[in-house]
Amino acid sequence: MKLRKVSAAAATALVLALTATACGGGDNNDDNGSDSGSGGGKKIKIGIKYDQPGLGLKEPDGTFSGFDVDVATYVAKELGYEPDQIDFVETKSADRENALARGDVKFIAATYSINDERAKKVDFAGPYLLAHQDLLVKADSDIAKGTDLNGKKLCSVTGSTSAQNVKDTIAPKAQLRTNSGYSECVAALQSGAVDALTTDDSILAGYAAQEQYKGKFKLAGLKLSNENYGIGVKKGDTATVDKINAALEKMVSDGSWEKAVKENFGPAGYQNEPAPKIGDIVK
Repeated sequence: MKLRKVSAAAATALVLALTATACGGGDNNDDNGSDSGSGGGKKIKIGIKYDQPGLGLKEPDGTFSGFDVDVATYVAKELGYEPDQIDFVETKSADRENALARGDVKFIAATYSINDERAKKVDFAGPYLLAHQDLLVKADSDIAKGTDLNGKKLCSVTGSTSAQNVKDTIAPKAQLRTNSGYSECVAALQSGAVDALTTDDSILAGYAAQEQYKGKFKLAGLKLSNENYGIGVKKGDTATVDKINAALEKMVSDGSWEKAVKENFGPAGYQNEPAPKIGDIVK
C-alpha cells in the first residue's frame, strides 16, 4: 500500500514537470532571435527597409535584395541562422527605436546612421558603411550646391535627419516636405511636386540606377554630412553588439563586404568609402 502511494506521487510530479516543459516551449523558440543566437530550428527577425533599391528592397516575388540585406544575412549566419531562418521585417525610419524597444526585431540594418541622440535609446554595432548626405535632382536641374535649395521644395522621409540638417545649416528658406518612404519622394521629384530629394548618397544612387529612372535624375555630388551606418540593437544588449561587431570584421576581412558593395552599388557608379573600422565614427 505504501509503495503505491509513493508511485502515485512520483507520477504526479512527472506529469507536472512535463506540463511545465510544454508550457515553456515557446520561450525557447523566441522568433525575434532573443536567445543566444544558436540558430537550430528557430527564426530571427531583422529590421530592414523595403523600399530602398540597392540597400533594402522587397522584390515583386517576395525576395529581398540590397547591401543592408547582404550585411544582415551575413551577420545572421555568424549568429547561427541560415537564410531560411531569417524573417525580414519592414522597419520605417520613424519606428526604428520603438521596434527595438518592443522587441519586434533582434537587430536593425536599415541605413541607420549613428548619432548621439539615437545612441541614448539604442546600442549600435559598427559602423559598416560611411555614406554622405547628398541631393537627387532632375537631370536638367540647375541646383548645384546646398544654398540653391533656398525657396525650393525639398523632400525627405519622416524620422530622417537629412532634410532638417539642410534647413538648419545650409538652406534655411527651403520648403520641407516629408513622406513615409523614399519611393514617394522620388515620385514627387519625377512629377515636379518637389525640386530635390535629400538623403544619403548610397540611397539616392540606388534609385538613380533603377531602369525606369536612368537618365532622368542625377546626384548633385555634394558631401553635406557624414553618415555612419550602424546596426541597431536593443539598449543594453552588449552581448549581441559584440557578436555583430565580430561578424562585421570577418565580413570585411574575407572579402564579402567589398563583393556586396560592388554588386549593389556598382551599376550606379557609386564611389564608396573604404570599409570603416568598428567604432570609428567619422564626424
